[in-house]
Amino acid sequence: MLLLVSLGILSEAWLFSERTMSDSEAQSSIKQSDASVIAPHDLSTSDEPGLWAAVRESLRGSHRDYTTGPIGRSIILLAIPMVLEMCMESVFAVVDIKWVSYLGPDAMATVGLTESLLTLIYALAIGLSIGATATVARRIGEHNPDGAARAAVQSIALGLIVAACLALIGAPLAPKLLGVMGASPSVIEQGAGFTRIMLAGNVTVVMLFMINAIFRGAGDAAIAMRVLWLANALNIVLGPCFIFGLGPFPKLGIAGAAVATNIGRGTGALYAFSRLVRKGGRFEIKRHHFRLEPAIMARLVRLSSTGTFQVFIGMASWIGLVRTISSFGTDVVAGYIVGIRVILFALLPSWGMSNAAATMVGQALGAGKPERAERAVWKAGFYNVIFLGIVGLIFVLFARQIIGLFTHDPNVVPYGIDCLRIVASGFLFYAYGMVLTQSFNGAGDTWTPTIINLFVFWLWELPLAYVLAIVLGIGPRGVFLAITIAFSTLAIVSALVFRRGRWKTKLV
Repeated sequence: MLLLVSLGILSEAWLFSERTMSDSEAQSSIKQSDASVIAPHDLSTSDEPGLWAAVRESLRGSHRDYTTGPIGRSIILLAIPMVLEMCMESVFAVVDIKWVSYLGPDAMATVGLTESLLTLIYALAIGLSIGATATVARRIGEHNPDGAARAAVQSIALGLIVAACLALIGAPLAPKLLGVMGASPSVIEQGAGFTRIMLAGNVTVVMLFMINAIFRGAGDAAIAMRVLWLANALNIVLGPCFIFGLGPFPKLGIAGAAVATNIGRGTGALYAFSRLVRKGGRFEIKRHHFRLEPAIMARLVRLSSTGTFQVFIGMASWIGLVRTISSFGTDVVAGYIVGIRVILFALLPSWGMSNAAATMVGQALGAGKPERAERAVWKAGFYNVIFLGIVGLIFVLFARQIIGLFTHDPNVVPYGIDCLRIVASGFLFYAYGMVLTQSFNGAGDTWTPTIINLFVFWLWELPLAYVLAIVLGIGPRGVFLAITIAFSTLAIVSALVFRRGRWKTKLV
């Protein structure tokens, strides 16, 4: 239902945007177009009327030049597959917590605490993908396919190196890491295997993020979407098989969820790589590209290290929040995990819209069109506000019914409801904040959102959560309020900085 709502909202927003597009903007788009860089497929579809024609084009994959033409249509062509891709990414977490919930609160707490640990890996994967997307998008905007291919190969090599180091360090320390997170002895005993498998198989996460980021930067968002469809289909089918021992599959309990997730993600990553090296894309990877190039690698490390620290700041704050929440007991942790999972299910599609804005910014700057980049950001933010505003209202009104889909434990449900309602009340601010943050990254200005994140999450959110929840005695609701206040602050500060326009001059 949420997926249908998001598509409908994006569709209506696109229609509104296209109707209100000024004649001067339309004429400017026509003047900027260059038929020599548009494939024959684009010429046959660019004049096809109607919203659903745009939807069909976005789902099957468009080869149009996103540095020319109506901005609204370009955003929608990129955003629809990216929204669906992000929905599929969130399904991993939702499916895992749904099946594991049948094993009891300890199992749910294990998944939640492990996911909090994995946020560090996600931070690295997303940080690496920021550099890949920005670099590939800039090269595509410059109409430099060889440069895009070289950047893609170096990005993958960098991801493999990082993933191998994480697996060697993290997997042996799984029980101790759970203990550091505040897990009880029973949770550690039951969940150490799950945590160890997830940390050992982190390469599937890193490669999936990295290769899909390359496709997004190139404008091939539909391929990234199909990769997540495949990975999720396998996870959904294999999850209950490995957890409960259905048919010929062994009964692995909570560890089975980790096995199914890694198989699904790993298969998706292999399929993505096969599409990346296949001929017929926006750039072609050839045999001579498969070598380390220190200059490109250094540039990617510079962008990705800052991007990683940026994401790490935000994601590590979740660990701090979980640590505060865990002081109130396992039931509160379980309720918080369910609520946050549902919220992420809503926010990840919005990250899809934000990624579309990042691609538009990177390609427009590569083509020497900074004003087009800025218009794309504000338009994408407008679309995101419409979507998250409606979803937030649904969450506030139907929080009890939504949480009830995942757990009926009377000790857990109230905390899940509070988390969902309080955090969703700030969705309108989140909408612009997410788009603006990714737009800085798409321009290669990774330091600006890093500094903003450092202030908002570490120097504001974490102390505020502790003060509200423990010092002032509000309890778990204090943590939920701190999340809402922090993300609202992020949106306001990002908008003020974005309007200064320094991001337009960043070199990638």
